[in-house]
Amino acid sequence: MSTSVRPATEADVPAMAAISSASYRVAFAGILPTEVLAQRSPEHFRERFAETWPRMAVAEQDGRIVAFSLVTAGHIDMLFVDPERLGHGAGIALLRAAERAGAETLECFADNAPARAFYERAGWRLTKQYEREFAGAMMRFVLFEKPAPTS
Repeated sequence: MSTSVRPATEADVPAMAAISSASYRVAFAGILPTEVLAQRSPEHFRERFAETWPRMAVAEQDGRIVAFSLVTAGHIDMLFVDPERLGHGAGIALLRAAERAGAETLECFADNAPARAFYERAGWRLTKQYEREFAGAMMRFVLFEKPAPTS
């Protein structure tokens, strides 16, 4: 299945919001409290993405948005794939596009083993573990960096 990556448009916000909400429920179950997951509705993300969509990219397969990323100043803030499309190439396509655009760091929940494995397989290196506030609670995170290419 072919994956194409392009800059997001304002018209993509509802699809990205739906993917975010579904991804939160699947990827963060057991990591975030149920009440936090319930608050991460498509409406929540539509409001958030109203301002950030110009820094976002989407991955399409068969003409349908199946994943998106948000990059700010070389840091990948978000990379979410529709849970029904995991393992079909959209995530790696977005990650490689973000790298080409200069992304050098990203963070994820320390307890998100599938995401950590994905980034490690893609050649990113875990460089730091720490706690910070997220949704009103202290959470454990890890920071990944993309090693510079060797010549």
